[in-house]
Amino acid sequence: MASKKTPEINATSTADIAFLLLVFFLATTTMNVDSGMFRRLPPYQPDIENAPKIAKRNILQVLVNRNDLLSVNGELTDVNNLKAKTIEFLLNPNNNGDLPAKEIKQIDLLGNVEVSKGVVSLQSDKGTSYNMYIAVQDQLAAAFNEVRDQKALSKWGKKYATLNQEEQDAVRAWIPMTISEAEPKSVK
Repeated sequence: MASKKTPEINATSTADIAFLLLVFFLATTTMNVDSGMFRRLPPYQPDIENAPKIAKRNILQVLVNRNDLLSVNGELTDVNNLKAKTIEFLLNPNNNGDLPAKEIKQIDLLGNVEVSKGVVSLQSDKGTSYNMYIAVQDQLAAAFNEVRDQKALSKWGKKYATLNQEEQDAVRAWIPMTISEAEPKSVK
């Protein structure tokens, strides 16, 4: 008696189907891309016991609580108003006694210019939402960028981004990004 051979299965089409499914899933799947804020951090400094005292008028206190409520110098405000308040704080156009003092500094390419002593102090709560935190950061960065654009336009007739490196360095010395961000804690 002759033994029956089992017929072979043609696996070529199975491999083709597996390949097509793999290509389909690769083409339709999205990968999360990490994103963040492009900000250069200052160099590390050990704890300073005798930190310099800053006059109250030179600090713009920005607080965000766990309910995403924004307070600027103790006054509740909308995040959309933060940019305008920060610009007014940085420029102090009328030399208001409640806004930051200015000091005369010698800066290459600019000569003697008034530089604000203002510092933006940002404090958020541990429960602050990520979206609110980013919105506040965006408004602060936009305020500094707009003031730098104003100064660059007044000096060279060009926006800050179009200046050469030496001119940008001069504008950064004129309008330094002075944001002090404290570690998040429970803010009332």
